Amino acid sequence: MHPAATTRVGITAVGARLPARRLTSQQLQDEITAGGRLRLPERTFEKATGIVTRHFAADGEYASTLAVGAARRALDARGLHPLDLDLLLFASATRDVAEPATAHLVQAELGSRAHAFDVSNACNSFLNGIDLARAMILASRARRALVVTGETPSRAMRRDPSGAEQFRAGFAGYTFGDAGAAVVVEAVERGGILDVETDTASEHWEVGGIPGGGSRHPRGDEYSYFRGGGTELRGVFEKIGPDILTRVAARTGFGWDDYARVLVHQVTVPYLERFVEATGVPEEKLVVTVPELGNVASATIGVQLDRIQGSLSPGDKVLMVGLGGGASLMTMVWEAS
Repeated sequence: MHPAATTRVGITAVGARLPARRLTSQQLQDEITAGGRLRLPERTFEKATGIVTRHFAADGEYASTLAVGAARRALDARGLHPLDLDLLLFASATRDVAEPATAHLVQAELGSRAHAFDVSNACNSFLNGIDLARAMILASRARRALVVTGETPSRAMRRDPSGAEQFRAGFAGYTFGDAGAAVVVEAVERGGILDVETDTASEHWEVGGIPGGGSRHPRGDEYSYFRGGGTELRGVFEKIGPDILTRVAARTGFGWDDYARVLVHQVTVPYLERFVEATGVPEEKLVVTVPELGNVASATIGVQLDRIQGSLSPGDKVLMVGLGGGASLMTMVWEAS
């Protein structure tokens, strides 16, 4: 593959997919406490997280299902056929199977024949996938890429905690919802992805995650649940987060007024409020999804982008801020073309 060299690469189409099944936080709380081993005050989940509702994948609906639904919408929006793609990246914290790459399951369903593989970096997977697609296009290794994510973290949620200790250990998992998102990435004549920045603090990798499925814990239901401390992870982000935004501002010369919107990964409402307080981002620039959708992992920014893309004009700039377990931060400045 040797396409013509280009210096501008951008996002030319967006799609998203939400499962039809929708639960309130109180319905989820009632399910968690149904066995009688745990008693919680009314609306504990909603009061603690600010999450009112979330969408859950149905039986027979998988990470690839949500990714394919979002992919088809993105391709339709751009007027593309799946065979127009030469790179397909499934970029998600969730996957259908341990092997092969879920990208192949997505591709088989779409009917494309692109170079296909997975990218995984917790809730930053989707932004990492977009960045990798851009790099491969700039390196003349691809011409047009589809980056997709399908997230079903609700399946790592402990539904039957034996008591208060298990409940506390898995509480961060009760923020989850499911969703899919997709973008087409290709050369553009103007605008495009203007800046990318990352900061990684891998010494904090044990703060939160799903320990099962790898060589350390290949089997056992106990390792299949999300566990971790949301407060600890927030502390990591507060420590290294402001510096990354300062570097982006210094390098690009852009302030908050230069951005039409700011898309940020959202875990809970208090978490988002702390982000606003720490960074000074004007609240009207945000696309707030967490009360309605919960934490949809790497699909968060893709869903937000899908919701605003119709209101953007050429030249509008969007700042995306990703936060992921591991821990990593990532920013991307994109100009609509």
